[in-house]
Amino acid sequence: MISVTCAIIRNDDGQILVVQRGEATDHPLKWEFPGGKLDRGETEEECIIREIREELSMDIVICRRMDSVEHDYGHKQIRLIPFVCDTLDELPFLSEHNAYKWVSDEELLSCDFSEADVFVAQNYLSGTSTGNNTESIQKEVMPMPDMDDSVNDTELQDIINHIRSMKAAEWLAAYATENPAFFLKLYKYSFSSDKQLAFKASWCLTKVCDVYPEGFYSYLPEIIDSIGKIDNESVLRSLLRIISLSKIEKLEESYHGLLADFCLSRLNSRDSAVAIKMYSMEIVYRLSLLYSELANELAASIRVIMEDGSAGITSRGRKTLKKLAGIPVKPKSTQK
Repeated sequence: MISVTCAIIRNDDGQILVVQRGEATDHPLKWEFPGGKLDRGETEEECIIREIREELSMDIVICRRMDSVEHDYGHKQIRLIPFVCDTLDELPFLSEHNAYKWVSDEELLSCDFSEADVFVAQNYLSGTSTGNNTESIQKEVMPMPDMDDSVNDTELQDIINHIRSMKAAEWLAAYATENPAFFLKLYKYSFSSDKQLAFKASWCLTKVCDVYPEGFYSYLPEIIDSIGKIDNESVLRSLLRIISLSKIEKLEESYHGLLADFCLSRLNSRDSAVAIKMYSMEIVYRLSLLYSELANELAASIRVIMEDGSAGITSRGRKTLKKLAGIPVKPKSTQK
């Protein structure tokens, strides 16, 4: 019996990620939930986080474990261990699969799944009505301490570290929009050397930015100054997402230059994750609306990454190239 973990990954819209196996695999062109074999000495949770990073270059937050499914394929027996997960990343980088797609709950069972994945999908759909109500979310993040001078950082950090769902992150973000002291704590923790705390705090900040982007304006200079020093890729993608949603045109020109240099370097790097390339592309496009001379440089970078990029980044690149074509070239005498 081979133990295999898999992830039911949900995005901001509640859609689920499914991936298609290659033609040379033992289930050619079948769709499945991404994952992989459990290594010796590895916990199930460690396995699924590792596999998703290796296969898709995505960050996930585990929300819950579902009951395992055992299936006999004849040539092998597997125990499929499913985890329901949330993610901020919408564009996986496919290193092992042919294709991917995001599907709604209603579309899930119409996918041509491998047999074991069919049972996982059915089990998931039978339980989607539980675990996401207000009471369960509040149990996950409550009780919130009073935000005064004596607030216990350890207690706050423990609450943030135990976020297990997108809904809970949104709940904490709503709390932060009404409580400036808690917002400042999330901001501070986003730069922590504790990588898990920094990731989850910055994840909550992106949810704040979704509803209150203007609240980040005074923090943008510090964020831009810091992004080149951040070695936590999960935090970096969160901060780039915040920048991409903010009114960067209001910043001083010196910060525009720093942003353009950093984002173009990440866009041109083979080592950058897909999400970082995506946000960098959007930021430089927005800067191109201010400085038209950036348009040609961005277009050249996009064409290079499209040559061997995934379907997702190629699609985003085509859309950005179309938008770039509509930028009027200013006379040199009027360009900034």
